[in-house]
Amino acid sequence: MGDTGRRSSVPRQEPPEMPRLALYALVVCVLAVAAAVVSFVQGSWPVGVVWVLLAGLSSNMTWYYLRRDRADYSQKR
Repeated sequence: MGDTGRRSSVPRQEPPEMPRLALYALVVCVLAVAAAVVSFVQGSWPVGVVWVLLAGLSSNMTWYYLRRDRADYSQKR
């Protein structure tokens, strides 16, 4: 019913932290989406399209850095 005092011999494996470049790319993506919304609301659709393209690029960069970091982590295990 209670704690028996035994500890597991296998240490807990924490998931790897989010890599810094992926975090920066995610922040850029969120800001680009916000800027695109503001541009479209103000009626400046050509500038909004540029922001949408930048959001897509930074989104792809986020996925790339996350997948690269996970692959490195799994090779080190």
